[in-house]
Amino acid sequence: MITLRKANDRGHAEHGWLDSWHSFSFADYHDPAHMGVGNLRVINEDRIQPGTGFGTHGHRDMEIVSYVLDGALAHQDSMGNGKPGGTNAGVIRPGDVQRMSAGTGVLHSEFNHSREQATHFLQIWILPRHRGIEPGYEQKHFDAASKRGQLRLVASPDGAEGSVTIHADASIRAGLFDGDEAAEQPLTRGRLTYVHVARGALGVNGQRLGAGDAVALRDEALLRLSQGEAAEVLVFDLAPH
Repeated sequence: MITLRKANDRGHAEHGWLDSWHSFSFADYHDPAHMGVGNLRVINEDRIQPGTGFGTHGHRDMEIVSYVLDGALAHQDSMGNGKPGGTNAGVIRPGDVQRMSAGTGVLHSEFNHSREQATHFLQIWILPRHRGIEPGYEQKHFDAASKRGQLRLVASPDGAEGSVTIHADASIRAGLFDGDEAAEQPLTRGRLTYVHVARGALGVNGQRLGAGDAVALRDEALLRLSQGEAAEVLVFDLAPH
């Protein structure tokens, strides 16, 4: 079964400094029919204007993944990341994947690191396998060549293939597709698959998707991606929840 989620059907919030599209219910947007897919709870497509951002706020018991499409996102948190002398610089740019495990509680802020252009990124929340874990942070870079015409594992429960480690029964793959580039991915029975086209256009199992469109797949044996037009795509393998 394939369920289509069109970009313009998502929730939308315009705050001047922030333009945000919500794939699932979030903040003031509530739709009982779209509360998430499996253990995936949030995909927000955010555009932050230069010199602005999210002030310090808290999270608990959530795996939060940030994926930058354009610009640069500066992160600071109560674990010391992004601060002078901290473990990590905390700035992520296109090709970077950042994972923050909120666990027992963490405070953080996110700002547009560029003074010239908007930062365009995806904010992703996945329910953790266990509550009350120690907060943690990780960021890694995945170059375009590793995603060109294929699905590169960028997040997984065990850090396989150099991916970031998320403390959840889920994985994320990223791919770039244009022209004749195509890929197939066998799907595991009993799992859920969610395909989100971040930009461009792409054929997904015979459906034509544009930027912001997505499909949820259940009881499908194979994922087929083809006929891309400058497409960037994220593919989620998820536990039913």
